[in-house]
This record gives sequence, structure tokens and C-alpha cells, in this order.
Amino acid sequence: MAESVDLPSRLAILPFRNKVLLPGAIIRIRCTSPSSVKLVEQELWQREEKGLIGILPVRDTAEVTTVGPLLSQGTESGERSSKIQVATPESNKPDGKNQQEVIHWHTRGVAARALHLSRGVEKPSGRVTYIVVLEGLCRFNVQELSTRGTYYTARISSLDMNKAEMEQVEQDPEFIALSRQFKATAMELISVLEQKQKTGGRTKVLLETVPVHKLADIFVASFEISFEEQLSMLDSVDLKVRLSKATELVDRHLQSIRVAEKITQKVEGQLSKSQKEFLLRQQMRAIKEELGDNDDDEDDVAVLERKMQNAGMPPNIWKHAQRELRRLKKMQPQQPGYNSSRVYLELLADLPWQKVSEEVELDLRAAKERLDSDHYGLVKVKQRIIEYLAVRKLKPDARGPVLCFVGPPGVGKTSLASSIASALGRKFVRISLGGVKDEADIRGHRRTYIGSMPGRLIEGLKRVGVSNPVMLLDEIDKTGSDVRGDPASALLEVLDPEQNKTFNDQYPIFFRVIFVATANRVQPIPPPLLDRMEVIELPGYTPEEKLKITMRHLIPRVLDQHGLSSEFLEISEAMVKLVIQRYTREAGVRNLERNLAALARAAAVRVAEQEQAVPLSKDMHRLSTPLLDSRLADGSEMEMEVIPMGVNNQELSNTFRVASPLVVDEDMLDKVLGPPRYDDRETAERVATPGVSVGLVWTAFGGEVQFVEATAMAGKGDLHLTGQLGDVIKESAQIALTWVRARAADLKLATEEINLLQGRDIHIHFPAGAVPKDGPSAGVTLVTSLVSLFSQKRVRADTAMTGEMTLRGLILPVGGIKDKVLAAHRYGIKRVILPERNLKDLVEVPSAVLASLEILLAKRMEDVLEQAFDGGCPWRHGSKL
Repeated sequence: MAESVDLPSRLAILPFRNKVLLPGAIIRIRCTSPSSVKLVEQELWQREEKGLIGILPVRDTAEVTTVGPLLSQGTESGERSSKIQVATPESNKPDGKNQQEVIHWHTRGVAARALHLSRGVEKPSGRVTYIVVLEGLCRFNVQELSTRGTYYTARISSLDMNKAEMEQVEQDPEFIALSRQFKATAMELISVLEQKQKTGGRTKVLLETVPVHKLADIFVASFEISFEEQLSMLDSVDLKVRLSKATELVDRHLQSIRVAEKITQKVEGQLSKSQKEFLLRQQMRAIKEELGDNDDDEDDVAVLERKMQNAGMPPNIWKHAQRELRRLKKMQPQQPGYNSSRVYLELLADLPWQKVSEEVELDLRAAKERLDSDHYGLVKVKQRIIEYLAVRKLKPDARGPVLCFVGPPGVGKTSLASSIASALGRKFVRISLGGVKDEADIRGHRRTYIGSMPGRLIEGLKRVGVSNPVMLLDEIDKTGSDVRGDPASALLEVLDPEQNKTFNDQYPIFFRVIFVATANRVQPIPPPLLDRMEVIELPGYTPEEKLKITMRHLIPRVLDQHGLSSEFLEISEAMVKLVIQRYTREAGVRNLERNLAALARAAAVRVAEQEQAVPLSKDMHRLSTPLLDSRLADGSEMEMEVIPMGVNNQELSNTFRVASPLVVDEDMLDKVLGPPRYDDRETAERVATPGVSVGLVWTAFGGEVQFVEATAMAGKGDLHLTGQLGDVIKESAQIALTWVRARAADLKLATEEINLLQGRDIHIHFPAGAVPKDGPSAGVTLVTSLVSLFSQKRVRADTAMTGEMTLRGLILPVGGIKDKVLAAHRYGIKRVILPERNLKDLVEVPSAVLASLEILLAKRMEDVLEQAFDGGCPWRHGSKL
């Protein structure tokens, strides 16, 4: 319990808006304004536990009805209040005008000391804040209010009685009677709380050890009462008035607890074992009876009916909903179908039948600028979107095609769909179809099932709140099928422009939706579903495009996500190029963004280490009040914003600014990201021995470089294949070996009398054995690897190839040429051998990539071998080729 203290003649004043601190109470506040921070730093932080401040209540301006500012004089029993005008110090406003903020002070406050004090710095602003735990000590009266810098000070006089006056009051019979009444009421409240909360009897000791006039403040401070009642308690300097008001508040709190117990007992008495599920409904009924409000006409069904009437359903749906509502009214809540019917009707009432996004007038130039600002590159893709928007502008109700963006992860498929919604002025909703195997996820469950729900499309409409959004069907290539149906078949009607306006879920709805789909691969999509969409392919990015995307989009976004700015972290273009070359080899930019995030986290650690939080004293005096200790132990605290007293031009946060930004260099890349994951010398090192060739393959994540290794060993002429290969690639290996054996004499690999495989086996391996591989495009790579093995000639390390080969040696065209050429460019390959019939596909490859590569076209397998080895085929002279 706080002992009596000698107050100085002047105290620094901290205002509390609409809150009162009573003597003996403990409160936790957070000081953020410059004036309050300055006060805490000078009066408490520098003086440690010896500092005292005054807490003065302040009333909101909106709550003051009198004209003009005033400093309200506390009263005992309705005494008249004097009016004194007080204004804050002049503050420099942005417009250069000096203005005064009027504050309505209370003339009585409480002196307080700090029990705990901690200091912190907000990021990224660098603003200094304090968290202070204050204990109220005694009342005082304000005689004169003045300013000291940016905060207020006051000349005060103590309102506490001296020892002689206190002894005289304690002998007053009226005071003795009030004390007994207060203690009896307080003891009764404590007993009720102990029975309800099963607590110990520590609080009862307070009634015997703490003076009764201090107990009154402690008990009242623990109640949730109005600001006016708090002020009234603060103004109760007379001990008899204080005890009378405290007794009234304690008794009121006791009566509220008893009413709550009465309601609980009444409800529990009406319940049986079969009625436990209606517990909340019975409690509500009992509360209404206690309040005298027995109006049961406004039941849930009536509210639901009004909601349905305001939903704006089409006539056919409204007729169906009315029939279902009449059926619901005849049912009892205990019946099995009651909940399903009610959920069904609630969904019908919640659907946005008539709510639509008001489309803005399409501005193609603005849409193009938006696409260019959000996405770098993708010229053909953005041109197709502009064409789509142009048709929508000329004919808004046109049933255009469903666009399907196909490409590897991280190339911007979802953000393109969002840009379409922004250009049209419509809301955007994303529906993820990855892993969906149940047809009911599209069409909705039958209502005969318990817990039946609408399909994901209807849920998306309900969530977005309009009937004409742009709906993205994400990962449409990853739907499955099992005994519960085929979701892809259910999507046939959804994505058909001729049918989707009348699509019926198990929960009927009228569609005005623009659909956009995304996928990583085209192959898993069923042909009938693919036929209903217009496929737009998004290839991977070149290193130059990744550099531009990083500088324009990724770095600002990563810094913002980590609470940083360019003042804390600088990443140059040269360092971004190193991250792209050494740490990422992908079609998109997701791994690149993850690496940038790792650098940002390293910078965030450096900035966060600037923050300080220092306790005030190691052996801090603690308040031995069990009632208040229990409130603090329960985590009860109050966070308040203290009223600013003026503008402090000296920003304390400058102390905690980073002296210089963290500049990323090669040493930081090695420290944060680790050693480089990729090396430009990897290809040269792996083809350093005969029997290894470099191929180009296409995957769902874009193009990749695939090495093929062949070796010979003693055996019986068998062919061994490893690397988790599919049937098609195994057949390609058989074709390659047959062609090489048939051409062994012409290639000077063996004479006509000697079998090429006599006494030895051939083992062909595709590295990265954990990754499944299949497809025909490795035919020329397999032949080159075998010829290199048998001739003991090394393949050129700067050359990669792709193409399907026939048994006669013809080179057939393959797909994914653009992705494969981009993959070769990422790996530092300089020469690429392609089928001659794939020449037309090079139009889609960026000119900057083609300029850095030598494209070699091959019509027959002999052309590939001529280009794959240094100096051409050394055995070609004199051969029959």
C-alpha cells in the first residue's frame, strides 16, 4: 500500500483523457506524443524511482456543452464550478499559422510515481516511445497551471489530511457507521467472488490492514464505471462523502452479480437432458423476462423472410424460395431437415442477385499503361488482353472466349487476371481448383446430405458480394477425378460461353461472370475442356527481363514487406545480376524474390538491434495489494494515447537512425545466401569426358538443361537405362542405339565384321534421378552421347540440342522451343541445335536472346553430329556419310 508522501510545490502534469487515476490504483500507459515523451524522459527516466508526476483528468471537447474553454473546479455536493480559460502552447502548423488547442482541465488530480519504465523505438519512423506503469499516491489541488517547454507544470497543494485531523475524523460516530457499512458490503462482495471464482482469502486481509478511506479508492478503481463517476470519486475529499459513494458503487456491483446468478439459476432449472442444445436460447429468453421485454414476434424466421424480400431474386427463384420458406415454417427446429432448409434460404438471401460492380468506361490507353506498370515484358500477352478489352468496350454484353493463361510458376498469371478486373472496374475473386476431386465442389452438394454446401463458384460470388465479378479459376490443370465424379466435366458447362449464363448449381444462381483460368501445363486438361478456352502461353523471363522486374517491382515490394526503405538497404543492379546468375535458374521470379527477402531480413536484424527497452530499477517497490495484483496477473492493462501538448521540432528518433544504409556486396551474398548454387562452368565440367551430351527439355516449370551420360562396361551387349524414365524416352534410347549400331562402320566406330556391342554392355543415365522424365525430344541427345562414347570424342561444352529422331535418322520437330532456348540462355549455352522444321518457332524468342546464341538447324542426324563435335566429325572424311 502506498504510504503518505511529501509533495513538492510544483509537479509536471500528464493529462488523462476521459480517465481518472485514483490513489492506490495502478495503470499502464504508452506515451507516444513528443510532449508526453519529453515529460517522461525529464521527470521519470532521468530521476529513476525518485520522480513524481501529476495525473490530471481532461474532458473531450465534444463532451463540453459550455461555450469557451474552462478548467473545471471539483465539487463536493453540487457546488458551483469556477471557469478558467487555459490554452496549449503555440504549435507550428504546416500552413504556418499559429493555432491554440483548448483543453478542458479538471482542477483536482493525483500524484503518481513510476513502478516500471521501458523505452522503445518504432520502426521504420524511429520515433521514441515509453511504456510506464504508474501508481496513484494522493490527491492534490491545482492552484496555477503553466508550461515548461512542450509540457505542463502546476503549482499544487495537497488535499490529504494530517495525522491529527485523521484521528479526529475517525472518532466521528457518522464516520464509524459508514466505515462499518462499507466493510460489511465489501466483505459480502469478496465472499461472493470467492465462491464464484474459487479464490483464496487473501483479499479479506485488506479489510483489516488497510485504512478504510484508502480501501474505498482501491475498490472503486477495480470497477468499470463512467468517467463522471470517476471524477465524482476523485472530488470526494471529505472522507464521509468518499465512503458513502464507495459503498454505493460496491453495492451496485454486488447486485449486478446477484442478478446474473439469478438468471443462470433460472435457466439451468428449466433445462433437461434433451434441452441442453437450446442453452443459449433459454438464456436469452430469461434475460428478456428479467428486463420485462417479452416481445417474441421478431423471431429469426421473420428476419429471414424480410431479408429474402430485400434480396431482389428473379421471379422463378423467388417462387421457389417462397415454397421452401412455407415448408420451413411448418417444421420444428428438432427435425433433421430444418437446419439444411434454413441454411439454404439464408444462402439465397445472401447472394448478390441485383448487386453489380458499376463498370467504368473503358480507357484502353489507361489499361495499357496499367498493364505496362504492373508487368514487364509479355508483349503478346498484353496485346491479347487489350484486344479482349476492346471488344468488351464495343459490346459490353459480348460472350467472349474464356482466357486461359498457361505458363510456369511465378510469371504473373494471377496478377494478369487481377489487372483485367481493374481495367473493367469489376471486383476480383480467386477460386483455387488445385486438388479438387469432387464434382460437388463445382455444382454443390445435394441438399439431402447433412452439411450440404454450395459449390466453390457460388461461395465465391457470396464472398465477393456482386454478381458480375472477374472470377479466376486458378490451377485448372490440377483437378482430379475419383468415385465422387469429375470436376473437369462439371466445368464444361461453366466455361462454355453459350451455357454459363444459365448454369444451375444445386443452389440456383444467374451468372454474369467473366471467367479467367490459369494452368502450368496444357497436357492434363481434358481436350473438351481445353476446347472451351483460349490458351495464352506465358513463357519464362530472360535474365535481362528479370533484372528489370527486380529493380522496378520486386525490390520495392520486398523492402515494404519488411518495414524497410532504400535508406536501410541498397541493392545495385550488379548484385541483382549475380543473384540471378548464381542463385536462381527458374522461368519465373519467385526464388529470386525469396533470395531478396533473405537479404532484407539481414538488414532488418541490423535495424532492429537499435531498439532499447530498459527497466527503471532492479529492486523496484511492488504494491502489496492482492486485489490489484490479481488484476495485473490476469493481464488487465490499459493503453492510452496521451494528449499532445505541442510540436517538438527536435525529433528524438534521430538518435536511432542507421548511420549508413547496408550496401549488398559479394561478401554479403556469400554470408546470407550461402555459396553460389550454380556455376557457368558446370556444363564444361560435366562434358569433360566422352559419352556426355547436353539436351534441352520442357517441364511444367519452364525449359531445363538435361545432361545424358553413357558408359560402357564388360557384359553381354545389354542396354541399361536409369533416371526414372518413361516409356517414350526408353523407346528413344532403343532407337538411338539401333541407329548407331547400323551406322557403326560408316562412322568409323567399328568394322563391318565386328559387333559394336560384342563383350560389353551400355548404360545410359539421365541425372536428377528423383525427377520423372519422358518425351521424344531426347532422341538426338542420346545418339550424340553414344557416338561420343564409342568414338571417345568429347562433345562441345557450349552446345545443347533437342529433337526427335526416326529410325532412318530424320530429325522431327518438337514443342516448347521458346522455353528450351531461354533455358539454354540461362545456363550460358552459346550454340543450340534445333530441328529445321522448328525454325518458325524462333519468332517467339526475344531478339536479345537470339542475338546471344548461335542457332544451328539440322535436318538429319548427320547434321547434328557435324555440329556437336569440335571441327566437325573427324571421321567424316573417307566415310560414306
